[in-house]
Amino acid sequence: MSENFDVVVIGAGPAGYVAAIRAAQLKQKVAIVDKQWLGGVCLNVGCIPSKSLLRNAELAHILRERGKDFGFSMENLKLDYSVAVKRSRQNSDRLTKGVGFLMKKNGIAVFMGSAKLTKPNLVTVTDKDGKATELSAKNIIVATGASAAAPAAWKIDGEKVVTYWEAILQDKLPKSVVVIGSGAIGVEFSTVWSSYGVDVTIVEMLPRLVPLEDEEVSKELEKEFKKRGIKMLTGHKVESVEATATGVKVVVSADGKTTTLEADQALVAIGFRPNSKGLGLEEVGVKISERGFVEINEKMQTSVPNIYAIGDVTGKLMLAHVGSAMGIVAAETIAGAETVTLDYEMMPRATYCQPQIASFGLTEAQAKERGYTVKIGRFPFQPNGKALGIGDYAGFVKLVIDEKYGEILGAHMIGPEVTELLPELTLAHMMELTPHEIARNVHAHPTLSEAIMEAAHGAEGSAIHI
Repeated sequence: MSENFDVVVIGAGPAGYVAAIRAAQLKQKVAIVDKQWLGGVCLNVGCIPSKSLLRNAELAHILRERGKDFGFSMENLKLDYSVAVKRSRQNSDRLTKGVGFLMKKNGIAVFMGSAKLTKPNLVTVTDKDGKATELSAKNIIVATGASAAAPAAWKIDGEKVVTYWEAILQDKLPKSVVVIGSGAIGVEFSTVWSSYGVDVTIVEMLPRLVPLEDEEVSKELEKEFKKRGIKMLTGHKVESVEATATGVKVVVSADGKTTTLEADQALVAIGFRPNSKGLGLEEVGVKISERGFVEINEKMQTSVPNIYAIGDVTGKLMLAHVGSAMGIVAAETIAGAETVTLDYEMMPRATYCQPQIASFGLTEAQAKERGYTVKIGRFPFQPNGKALGIGDYAGFVKLVIDEKYGEILGAHMIGPEVTELLPELTLAHMMELTPHEIARNVHAHPTLSEAIMEAAHGAEGSAIHI
């Protein structure tokens, strides 16, 4: 005998649990399934605990490297990384319990176990004891996320060769580490570890760090990482990763030459693969791409109309907030409520290294490739009073603007707390505001947001404080 629901959500990460809540708000009878935990990777071993560690890292860096700037003088400074990890786990646990509360508040039935579609409207959940429960569903939302990718030859042992998962849970630091990949995970862990005195070497196959960001942002990050003593090998391919008796050997190549790097540990951060296997999706007719991503339309529907997919498993843009937005669209579509069409290219992107990186839309190079005649509004944080006050003034705000119509095509920021500055710019883009209107919007003084106002003025050749 199966239990009957309007919506069954498979996966309880930021995409899945948000979809479940929105569906419940729209008077749907909802169940959610997860094989491990509420909150998914993000809350448990991803975005949330990493931000706790990064805050500790920021303080550690100030105490170790910049004490004199702030009038601190300490002998025998002791930094206990295990306390940082403990604090990160406490924050994760708190938010995970919060998701559990929200499930109860919204009347959402929670099933812990592995899910498999046996029919387009039937999900079988098998718990850890092998007990199977059938959930009948008018609609199914797949939100199973993605897992760290690595070549099969690179044996992830969880100790010497690790992914973000093992790295975020370990409470002892390696003395040296090779970070393979310079996306968000790579540069964030590099920030944390270097702040605690770990010898960090980043290996990136492409010519620059954070290669998906604007080229100027990459150059600024490389400059600041160099100041921190982080070694960077860009344009280098990793040929092999091998655990040894004492640590790891990472063989890299560039320009026909190979180099062997030795360290205590290697972090593999080269991307993700979708968690789409073993769910029975293809068996019930859901179309999967060659790379394993679930194919969807703008309403989040798969090739089977009553089956939806959201978040990382679709490969659209692997960010928690994008998954949440997709979840709301899916729930509203199912309930027949008014919804929106998402523009993935214009979604905000945030990287929490030091200095932080925040962006959306087209880079300057991308805009030119598409035929736009662009003008740039740029303003550094160095003249910004708030940045000087907090002692963190590296970086800049850069606006990419269509010269013909004044449309904001993209924004690229690197500097103090720039991730908090994104909403003004993404809202401005959505409401079709021009730099003139941003410049004429009076910003409080002294704030970091003044750098956005000044960059907008700068686009018109009239920046005030430079």
